Amino acid sequence: MSVTNGVDVDQLEQAIDAIQTDPNVGRFRFYGETEWNGALKCVTEIDQFDQAGETVHTQTFQIEGDEPEQILGERTAPNAVELLLAALGSCLTVGYAANAAAMGIELNDLRFEMDGDVDLRGFLGLSDSVRPGYDELTCRTYIDADASESELTALRERVESTSPLMDIIGNEVTIKSEFMPMSVA
Repeated sequence: MSVTNGVDVDQLEQAIDAIQTDPNVGRFRFYGETEWNGALKCVTEIDQFDQAGETVHTQTFQIEGDEPEQILGERTAPNAVELLLAALGSCLTVGYAANAAAMGIELNDLRFEMDGDVDLRGFLGLSDSVRPGYDELTCRTYIDADASESELTALRERVESTSPLMDIIGNEVTIKSEFMPMSVA
């Protein structure tokens, strides 16, 4: 067994081969269910996903959301735009660790700092010229690895071109919104 950065490279190569042989093996559907918890709080539960049409139950995760006091919350948890930063950081961490392992690059240290500005005039509908979300995100990657500058550049390009979250954030994604009233007064 060959392990680099905690990643079993043999298993990674087997997974790549399996997906190349049968692309259906690489098709996933992920689910989340968010429930309002009063005030501006919510809890999202994630407990399953589908791979190649088969439902997989592993364990249940709960992710809480709230808003800062300055936006009428109680700051018991991060808000949605902060959770997006966490999701991006998580995705990039996976991308760097797996791709570095596949490229034979040992990581000594890896971390990301992300930030972006949100103008509440957009969210509150006070200005049609202000977006409700981020205009721009900045992501700083700090990496210490046993690799040359050209290898690190190749790693960065590989990760950034294949990151699902960078793709989702950077490109338009169709959102199908269905409204399901549970009761009508």
